[in-house]
Amino acid sequence: MNDIVTIFPRRTMDTRHIPRRIRLLILIAGAAGLLAACGGASSEPTTVEVSAVDFAFEDLPATVAAGSTLTLTNNAEKELHELVALRLPDDENRSAADIVANPGDVVSLFPSVETVLIAPPGEDGVPVVGTGTLTEPGRYLIICAIPTGADPGEYLAAAAESEGGPPDVPGGPPHFINGMYGEITVEG
Repeated sequence: MNDIVTIFPRRTMDTRHIPRRIRLLILIAGAAGLLAACGGASSEPTTVEVSAVDFAFEDLPATVAAGSTLTLTNNAEKELHELVALRLPDDENRSAADIVANPGDVVSLFPSVETVLIAPPGEDGVPVVGTGTLTEPGRYLIICAIPTGADPGEYLAAAAESEGGPPDVPGGPPHFINGMYGEITVEG
């Protein structure tokens, strides 16, 4: 062991001769490499499995790459759930919480629906609008607009007859009023 120390003596690197901005760039590059190695945001499209529970989305990432596909599994025992992805205007700066605080603002976004996945209790979701793939970069509001307490079978039957509009079924406020909303940014 002493022979190795003699051949390769311990030395600390003197970095005083390296310009400060270069040292900073080296530090940033190293940190970026660590983030990538630890599972930082991927720039490649992926499939994201989102779970619905009463009344929240689980496993909804903050960011995904453009072209990523969302899937939905409903882990609730009684409530029907959906995942509605609404593309927010580029000049919209409010948080998801601020937007859903005014249901009229949410309704005004419905022309910007990118995808809708619906899932009965204990089942995987199926796309009813779009395919679940988010292709356009930007911010998306993710909501469930199913009325609280709506009968799943009655809702699905009414949806099949509604010709694209929201079904008119008895129930309470939409799930997003109870906290079932989120936000995702699609990076291009």
